[in-house]
Amino acid sequence: MNLSPTAIINEPSSAAPPTYDKARKLGTIELVEALLAEQQDLSAVERFSQRHATTDEPSQAKYYRSLLPAPPPGPGQQYAFEVDLDRCSGCKACVTACHTLNGLDEHETWRDVGLLHGGTPELPILQHATTACHHCLEPACMTACPVRAYEKDPETGIVKHLDDQCIGCQYCVFACPYDVPKYNPRRGIVRKCDMCSDRLAVGEAPACVQACPHEAIRITVVGQQDVVANCETNSFLPGAPEPTITFPTTNYKTARPLPRNLLPADYYSVKREHAHWPLIVMLVLTQLSVGAFLVELAMRRVPGSGVLAALRPIHSTSALLFGLLALAASVLHLGRPRYAFRAILGLRTSWLSREILAFGLFAAAAVVYAASTWWSNPGEASAGDTLLAFAVVGLGLAGVFCSVMVYAVTRRAFWNVAATSAKFLLTMFILGTATALSTSFLNTARLHAVVVETERWLGQSRAADADSQTELGRGDAPVAPPTGASLDGSTRSQFPSPTRPASAPATETRLISARVRYSMADYGRQVCVVLIASMAVKLLVEASVFRHLRQKQASPLRRSALLMLGELAAVTKSRFICGFVGGIALPVLLLQIGSPTSGPPSDLFIGLVASTLFAACLAGELLGDGAPVVPLPGHRRDRVCS
Repeated sequence: MNLSPTAIINEPSSAAPPTYDKARKLGTIELVEALLAEQQDLSAVERFSQRHATTDEPSQAKYYRSLLPAPPPGPGQQYAFEVDLDRCSGCKACVTACHTLNGLDEHETWRDVGLLHGGTPELPILQHATTACHHCLEPACMTACPVRAYEKDPETGIVKHLDDQCIGCQYCVFACPYDVPKYNPRRGIVRKCDMCSDRLAVGEAPACVQACPHEAIRITVVGQQDVVANCETNSFLPGAPEPTITFPTTNYKTARPLPRNLLPADYYSVKREHAHWPLIVMLVLTQLSVGAFLVELAMRRVPGSGVLAALRPIHSTSALLFGLLALAASVLHLGRPRYAFRAILGLRTSWLSREILAFGLFAAAAVVYAASTWWSNPGEASAGDTLLAFAVVGLGLAGVFCSVMVYAVTRRAFWNVAATSAKFLLTMFILGTATALSTSFLNTARLHAVVVETERWLGQSRAADADSQTELGRGDAPVAPPTGASLDGSTRSQFPSPTRPASAPATETRLISARVRYSMADYGRQVCVVLIASMAVKLLVEASVFRHLRQKQASPLRRSALLMLGELAAVTKSRFICGFVGGIALPVLLLQIGSPTSGPPSDLFIGLVASTLFAACLAGELLGDGAPVVPLPGHRRDRVCS
């Protein structure tokens, strides 16, 4: 055997080159020559890298080259998915490849495979359909995002999600009619398909295109005007939302005529999704706070509203605290709350950003107003206080309007503008009046100004009692109402003429009774009537969804009614019971307590009624209604909203 250095180096690659130890043992080569010989022994990974380093395109390019467009998109064009329904077998190789090559977490998917069926017993049709992000011309996720975490590439038209910008508010999940963005609870952000844009940039096909064994998925270049024309004819998947909402670019093609009754396999199923409680609490409490300030402002115009004027510091502070609690609860919904300050970046397009800004200004103005009520004299309101009160209410109403639009722009049938506006405004009136009533009855006994005024009234009645015994020959004398209130004649008649108490407990009972009747005569009767009317209308509006049960078509509103009577039946019953008790039954009881013919109530009874009224109204509004969502087949979810 020739062991010269030249022979070893020039030995064919099929023969294993000598190692350094072997060469040194033989004593035939020097150190440098031995190292050069050792480098010829490549591992499998090194040989794989060497082979691919010498090629200009991926090794699998010969299989998917025909599935990619030759020229890049030009002006007025963009990339789009094209799915051949005749080739799709539902094997979900595309789902697996997308999950693996993109490094997704467990149970996280950016592509789904749905099932449609229809036809006749003689010729049944079973059709699979693979779906992912449609990279729409007008992506709802991008316009809805409050932090501008989405961008649409001006050259390729691909809608990309910026993970580092996302705060995890999940509003894009609500806004997308196709349920494409997926929330990742471990990361606290939303993620979605970006058509493997990094692979497309170097001429490599997306993961789903490479993995499909039947070549059912391909990337094409489409004209944006052609997409609009196709969407106008509603040429999209059966059972999918209207394409004119966002103008999706995915093209589903088939050479077979699809039957007219082809529908998603889960089209008639209705299932609830988890309730977003921080959002529900935020919505209800912001409407409560705005409603409470609105009631306080409105009662300034009512003659004889002395009690509420004296209670204004407590009432405004209570409304402020509920508003601040609502804003704090909204932060709990975020996946990354430390970046909540970014939420106003999308003011130009996002109603959520506008809502956050409006309620932020509302909270700032409410803090100033609530503080000013403690500085000013009770029962007195300057022009500046009135102007500040109007500013608080105006900003609050702007925030409630933004809340309406946050849901209305999703184009869900259950969240249409008319129904959502009516529900939010009625909730504002209901909780605003309930807060005013409960605040008054729970704090009147503790408020020094009102107590002194009522005791003065009772003192005048006792002083006049002896004279009235002689002049009128009876035990009761007409007594004027409290001097601090401007009461008209009809209101005066509601104050009974108390007799002189025989003992201290009787005097205390009369004092409590006088406070209650004073409050009811002062403004409580009007507030109770508004509460009863608002609650009655609200319950009728919410119950109106049940009329869709008579429809033969499985419309979204019919599925919503089925959800409320099915899986959410207990919640629905509790909501209507709480609404009736807190908004109708207990206000009627308060009207009876405040009447001149009723007996003196106890302090405990009054506190219990006021607390129960407020708690029942608040609980009824917190219980959400079921609102079904209709995404693409195979992964529909039915949401619960307030």
